[in-house]
Amino acid sequence: MTGIEKITGRITADAQAEINAVLGEAQSKADGIKAKYNAQAEQNYQNLLKRGKTAAEERETNLASSAQMEARKMVLAAKQEMLDKAFQQATRRLCTLPDSEMTNLLAKLAVKASTTGKEEVILNADVKKRLGKAVVEKANKDGGLNLTLSKQEGAFDGGLLLSNGAVEMNCTFDTLVRLVRGEIAGDVAKVLFG
Repeated sequence: MTGIEKITGRITADAQAEINAVLGEAQSKADGIKAKYNAQAEQNYQNLLKRGKTAAEERETNLASSAQMEARKMVLAAKQEMLDKAFQQATRRLCTLPDSEMTNLLAKLAVKASTTGKEEVILNADVKKRLGKAVVEKANKDGGLNLTLSKQEGAFDGGLLLSNGAVEMNCTFDTLVRLVRGEIAGDVAKVLFG
């Protein structure tokens, strides 16, 4: 090997060593940058995952709260329906009392509602036909009144109306039950739903 070849070989070896050092440094910097961005990407991933989990938990809480509210509404509606049925049943029972009890009840209502003692008693067609005369006679006897049985027939299920010209006193069972309902609905609910 000649001197030039040695020098050229040495220059080539030095150049290769310098290239290898530069490449090593570049690779080290690239690995550092890659590690930094991988760590940053992992941190971003964890943050997104945490935000997504928090949002999902909030959504779950909101949905559960909405479901509970809807369930309470449904329970309340069912209770209201049961109360309605209980009061409808009470009205039906009043309308189907035995004749003697019905006569006594209607006479008491007439006596209590009378303001002049000279009103006309209006009953529905069925009750008027079966009990009209007896109701008026009992009311007059028990209350010292002078009520008369009206020729009119009421379009209601049960109870009576007292008419004094343009003024009518409504003692129908539907009306009486509706009036009492406001006062006793809470007690009835306690009995029904404990």
